Amino acid sequence: MEVIEKGIELKIETKNELKNRAKHWIGGDWLDSEKHEESINPATGELIGWYADGGQKEAEIAINAALKTFRETTWKEDHAWRAKVLLAMADKIEAKSKDLIQILGLESGKIVAEASMEVFAAPAFLRYWAGKTFTAGRAGEARPGSFSFTIREAVGVAGIIVPFNAPVALTMRALAPALAAGTTTVVKLPGVTAQTNELLCKIISETPGLPKGAINVITESGSEAASSLVQSANVPVISFTGSTQTGRAIVAAGAAHLKRFSLELGGKTPMIVFKDADLMTAIFTMEKAITIFSGQFCMTGSRILVQREVADSIRQGLAERLSKVKIGTPSDPSSEMGTMRDKANVQRVNQMVEEALAAGAKAIVRGGPITDGQLAKGAFYRPTLLEVTDPELPIVQQEVFGPVATLQVFDTEAEAIALANNSEYGLAASIWTRDIDRPWRVAKAIQAGTIWINTFAQVFPQFEEGGYKQSGMGRLNGETALDDFLEYKHISFNPGVPGSM
Repeated sequence: MEVIEKGIELKIETKNELKNRAKHWIGGDWLDSEKHEESINPATGELIGWYADGGQKEAEIAINAALKTFRETTWKEDHAWRAKVLLAMADKIEAKSKDLIQILGLESGKIVAEASMEVFAAPAFLRYWAGKTFTAGRAGEARPGSFSFTIREAVGVAGIIVPFNAPVALTMRALAPALAAGTTTVVKLPGVTAQTNELLCKIISETPGLPKGAINVITESGSEAASSLVQSANVPVISFTGSTQTGRAIVAAGAAHLKRFSLELGGKTPMIVFKDADLMTAIFTMEKAITIFSGQFCMTGSRILVQREVADSIRQGLAERLSKVKIGTPSDPSSEMGTMRDKANVQRVNQMVEEALAAGAKAIVRGGPITDGQLAKGAFYRPTLLEVTDPELPIVQQEVFGPVATLQVFDTEAEAIALANNSEYGLAASIWTRDIDRPWRVAKAIQAGTIWINTFAQVFPQFEEGGYKQSGMGRLNGETALDDFLEYKHISFNPGVPGSM
């Protein structure tokens, strides 16, 4: 893939050409809506276009298109066909990577490195799952003369609901295993990434061999289309990435049809630093863990747990690094952190910080909204680090979804584990130590789906990713992700013995 070394600029089309252009991709064709909404650049507050805003009507059309393709083509049976399509789509994304990076940065406020990282991840998901389309079962003689075998069949139409913070990577992370399994799909993408959505749909539309109706994409600012997917009897599986609160509502709404769910929900990642850790590397990594995607990341390193002997070094090191983070627009190649989603979320995060300070938290680094200069037009928020002694404060327990972290001091390994597990979330954790035995001992004790040792944010298509507790159900990535989109069927027979039992 081509790497953009300079800042992200709008070079794909002029702003006027962007207007009134973003539509839905349904049944192999572009579909408009009666309702239209604005696309806003969060770094400048400028209008960059409009998009067709979908709802229940568009969802029903998309579900019918997906169901028709599932029933009337051999897509679900032909694993070689599916593999070729996934590989071709990966090639198409690579060919358009520069354009995707540019529009993603413009629309989401991501800096070059973050937009590139997201786009570069997408083909890896597609290529991994292209090698997993042969969904064989198993066979055996269960008892003398009685033979059994299982087959795995696609469940039908899969509904995929994707959040705003990484629309390209997260779409492909869920879409690739769904297609590999043989399902047809309806993808609901957020309105705040409408221009990115449309470019992604253009790439999908140009993928050779993809049957019409196998992938249907709706852009929506609200939740009508998503609710229609969850409530439809013709959509037996929902893959959702987003907040725990919304995940609970999805499970409740889909219960009437006993749907399958693959849910990656909220997180409150503890980063545990023991006294024997490589402090320089830990501090550098924690800074990135707090500021990546402006903290709008379910695995943001939002809880810093530090052993008392090195607490002063961590406070000083993090304070120095966080206070010097270069915040700026994607068009500035020196930017180290971009914007949040919008100014409403900036104010929401700032209110949470103010309430924490009023409740006794101490500011090691008090960031906040940028209110002067050119950046005041955008949704920028400076990184914040608060030291707390009360682990029950909302700022510790609730997902902030912004560049805000808390610091807590511990004395013993047992105390560190207790603090790490004192959360309803269990998505990920990071352990920092040079000890040989401690990492495995602590990793086993922590209730989280992904544990990093002396590193952060290492996720791969080949290995499972998902949460414990209120951080979700099911697993994305790894071979088990395929099971969410497959039914197992047991067939048993006695050859040559009609009617025998």
